Amino acid sequence: MRKLVVSMFLSLDGVMENPGWTMPYWNDEIAQFKADESVASDALLLGRVTYGGFAAAWPNSTDDGANQMNSIVKYVVTTTLDKLDWNNSTPIKTNIVDEITALKAQPGKNILLYGSGMLVHTLMQHDLIDEYRLIIYPLVVGSGKRLFLDFAAPVKLKLVESVPFSSGAVGLRYEPER
Repeated sequence: MRKLVVSMFLSLDGVMENPGWTMPYWNDEIAQFKADESVASDALLLGRVTYGGFAAAWPNSTDDGANQMNSIVKYVVTTTLDKLDWNNSTPIKTNIVDEITALKAQPGKNILLYGSGMLVHTLMQHDLIDEYRLIIYPLVVGSGKRLFLDFAAPVKLKLVESVPFSSGAVGLRYEPER
């Protein structure tokens, strides 16, 4: 059974939206933390908006991770896109929970979910997330979309790993307590 891993950049006050504010903190330690999650994954799960941003950037990138991002299998949750031009991209248009449950049941490495806040919220409600890989930046943004919204019941998480980075950011890995 594959794990569904959510990977997010968050400000100290929980904002995940438009994380351009992370760049001054980026360093080799954070790059390694991100590379480790990529190596452990063989598929991406993306919402429509995140897919659009990634599909516009990665195919023309010369970044170290470009080959990985361009060649990995991508599943895109969308009700509006009929054509996905970025190679190895497959739409998920209906029965999102059932489709993702079926993907998790397949053999393979982790399924990595970047960004895609609305999708993360849906998956949290259906207890489909197996790990949260969060990088918390020492910055209070003040406003924007947040990862954790109001829930009917508390979501209990168990800390698996914490990695302080010399830039002041901290990498955290949590698993849901089930």
